[in-house]
Amino acid sequence: MLAKEDQVKPPREREKKRKNHGNVGNDGGNKKKRESSTTPGGREKMRLDALSVGYFRRVGERLGEGFEDDEERAMFVENVLSEVKGKASLVAMDRTGSITLQNLLALSSLDQVGEVLSELEGESGLKTVSCDRCGGHIVESAIRQMSRWQESERPSTSEEEEEEVAGLLETQVLSLSLVVRENCAEFIKHPHGSHVVRTLLHVLVGCLGPPRSESKPGSKADRNLAPQVIDFEIPSSFWYEMKDLTDTLMDNVNMSVTDAVASAVFQTMLTVCHRKRPILCKQLLKRTMAYLSSRSAAPGVSPLLVFLKDQASSHLIEAIIQLSHKPLLRDLYKNHLKGQLVDLALHPIANFPIQRLTAASAKYKFFPKLFDELVQGLEAIMAAGHMGVIVQLAESCAENETRQVEMMRSLLSAFHCAEPGTRHTSCLPLFLSLLTYDVYYHADAAEGSAVTEVPLSSICYHGSRLVQALAKFKERSLLLSSLRTLTPDDLLTMASHPSGSHVLQALITTASDKGRGKILKRLEGQFVKMACSRLGSRVLEAVWNSATLSQKQSIAQELVPSVNQLRSDQFARHVCAKFALSHFIHRRAHWQEIQTGESKKRKLFSDILD
Repeated sequence: MLAKEDQVKPPREREKKRKNHGNVGNDGGNKKKRESSTTPGGREKMRLDALSVGYFRRVGERLGEGFEDDEERAMFVENVLSEVKGKASLVAMDRTGSITLQNLLALSSLDQVGEVLSELEGESGLKTVSCDRCGGHIVESAIRQMSRWQESERPSTSEEEEEEVAGLLETQVLSLSLVVRENCAEFIKHPHGSHVVRTLLHVLVGCLGPPRSESKPGSKADRNLAPQVIDFEIPSSFWYEMKDLTDTLMDNVNMSVTDAVASAVFQTMLTVCHRKRPILCKQLLKRTMAYLSSRSAAPGVSPLLVFLKDQASSHLIEAIIQLSHKPLLRDLYKNHLKGQLVDLALHPIANFPIQRLTAASAKYKFFPKLFDELVQGLEAIMAAGHMGVIVQLAESCAENETRQVEMMRSLLSAFHCAEPGTRHTSCLPLFLSLLTYDVYYHADAAEGSAVTEVPLSSICYHGSRLVQALAKFKERSLLLSSLRTLTPDDLLTMASHPSGSHVLQALITTASDKGRGKILKRLEGQFVKMACSRLGSRVLEAVWNSATLSQKQSIAQELVPSVNQLRSDQFARHVCAKFALSHFIHRRAHWQEIQTGESKKRKLFSDILD
């Protein structure tokens, strides 16, 4: 342990062994000249000296190596925190120091975290640190440790003793909330301070999402992972403090419609309250809607129509729509948006709240009225390129189980394949490519004349989403008929396409055994190519799971001659294992037994889930 502790010596110990440092030293008696800069306000902003920056960089590297036991970790954390004392603000507002201190706080006890916050409050003030680019991360990380309250501190202690253990950190969180309430307008508009307020709102209700990462928002890693939210117990004082903080925020609700940063704070407030404080959330929603509805506008025009077209306030209204209960949604549609839906759906910003309204209304009885109004502008909305509205309308029809026939009829008309009836079988490639019949086939074909076959090539994301929604309709015979008219090469193109593969999988797996058999008949000769495709192999596995025993035998029979090729392919080898092709070749009876048992088991579980 001693050897490892020597690897990260405090700056003052290394100072004694080095010569000619000039004016680089430590606060503990050695002379040192800190680097400084000037803030926009003209005041000098102190910086952490280079020696300390190097020390905290080495601390960060040591933390990454891990510890042999809890005792070693506790001693290391205590030693480093002793070096933070007296200069916590400088460490917090330095990039290197901030990153290291964040990692250290996660290993510290709640008392130690509370002491760090107490030092920050005494040195520079929580407001200054919270509104700093690096310091804000420290404040967030510190208050996030409240999720460990009642978790690991002395399991045999009573509830009163547990409250005393977390008392210092609890007090500091309440102090931070008081600072936020006293400087609410500055905090919620500040690009860094607003994040502290949003984390504080999470902590006060007892739920936390993943911490802010250093990567850019919207990166590929962030898009592929759904945020995990954890709930935890909170002290009773937080319950009352949350009410006070939301009241203060509502006093500044005017900023939520003019400032994008402040709008994000209000969205967070409504979201966390909806999760943990539903009664409070309803009150906040009513108050917010009352404010938005009371603003002055042209006579006879709802002010919400203006807010829906604004970049900042439209996001807030989206959140309100997603979290609202039935009476509020019905009032929103009836008194503010009725008769305006098509115009809003055509607007580059307002179309997004309309998508949320369409989704939220799917479970209520007023959805058919909303549908009847929107469907009138279906072709215009498509021409504007706002396919999100069309896709959501189809998904809501599938959920509400009404207006499905009307939706399909309107889509056929919009894609110019409603008349004559022979064009119906062309609907699938048109929907997938989002092209009208005339454009897709490059001609204005006369009624009844033959049309040159066009290979399926253009499949787009929204087209895929649209067909997946239509596949959930009760009546999907048109889609299946159109699918069966595609050539084997077109079906392979769909199976190997990032968007098309989801469509093919949805249509085949939801078809009846007879309908699935017809599609698989069209796919004969393509199974080996599908198995060797990254996306096609997944489609083939999904089809296998829903196939009958005779259909599985047909697929396996086609794959067996190419089994050596399949075993050497990075994707197809998984298909080989899942389909048990070795058993199929050498122990056919045993293979049939296994597949029959799996089919029965899958059917049993699907019946239970249904």
